[in-house]
Amino acid sequence: MSRIRDLARPHIAELEPYPPGKPIEELERELGVRDSIKLASNESAFGPSPQVVRAIQEVAAGVHRYPDGSCFYLRQAVAKALGVEEGQLLFGCGSDEILEILVKTFLGPGEEAVFPWPSFAMYPIVTRGMGGVAVSVPLDAELRPDVEALAAAVTERTRLLFLANPNNPTGTSIGAADFQKLLERLPEQVLVVCDEAYREYVRRSDFPDSLAALARRPTMVVLRTFSKVYGLAGLRIGFAVGDPELVGLLERARHPFNVSSLAQAAALAALGDREHVARAITLNASGLKQLEEGFRELGLRFAPSDANFVLVRVGEGASRVYEGLLQRGVITRPLGAFGLHEHLRVTVGLPTENERFLKALREVWDG
Repeated sequence: MSRIRDLARPHIAELEPYPPGKPIEELERELGVRDSIKLASNESAFGPSPQVVRAIQEVAAGVHRYPDGSCFYLRQAVAKALGVEEGQLLFGCGSDEILEILVKTFLGPGEEAVFPWPSFAMYPIVTRGMGGVAVSVPLDAELRPDVEALAAAVTERTRLLFLANPNNPTGTSIGAADFQKLLERLPEQVLVVCDEAYREYVRRSDFPDSLAALARRPTMVVLRTFSKVYGLAGLRIGFAVGDPELVGLLERARHPFNVSSLAQAAALAALGDREHVARAITLNASGLKQLEEGFRELGLRFAPSDANFVLVRVGEGASRVYEGLLQRGVITRPLGAFGLHEHLRVTVGLPTENERFLKALREVWDG
């Protein structure tokens, strides 16, 4: 009798599943610690707006009904906020689902998707999941996407180019000049997927206006999410902005009712609470400064971040540092799977969480 694995399509059987982290409660039980803090998943430390919580409570009694399949009210609000047409928007169960829809629509077996690496782990997963060829291009010496190398990696079989800007897990970004250079170098038939999950946190003044670039390049989509600055990671909702004709094709590949009613109500409320978002951005900027100053005191190198996390180089003993932090109830993200064996990624927390992390890091470092 054949093994079950032999029944699967080869490109699926060969995939490495995305490794989920353990619940905090389970880690605390295993390690014998209490009141641990999680600075590993780039979640908002500041939580959702109180208006979001109220909105969820108001619609919770109606979850026996299917959600609005068009995200009607949220579509209107996002279009108004961004100054785009409603027909330019596609909503999904997080940016991950939108990535799958893009690959499902535009990438065939044996065709290529190009992306910088290390970058978002889902780019190679969704590409290979469709039988496509994942073409990874090393970051430059400053751990930023290498525009020249990305353009040079494109062939006649390239259908998609994924660009996380700011990049995850490095937090680095490219400016408007490099972004424009990349677009000019790419053939029109290559669909550029500009993934801007961390857009709201950007500190650099020359960050590209990707939405404006859509008018000049119809073969481009911009991805945004409610998981980060809006604090809705647990509800899974993101969206894409693109040319109406392109979005219409993506709608054909989208499953109906893919965004829950709770997520729609929460996103609409989150979008409306501008004060909460502004406060989260300000606190994140001060948290980045707090972490960066702590790293400088320890003589540690770190990548300049335009996101809500910092990539810090702790050397060959990165696994020891990670385990030492765990024993002190501080959860960070080791990056050996991304080829960054000497680094940890640390999410910005509340001021007290940042200080607790730095205190634990000093103890591990001195030990």
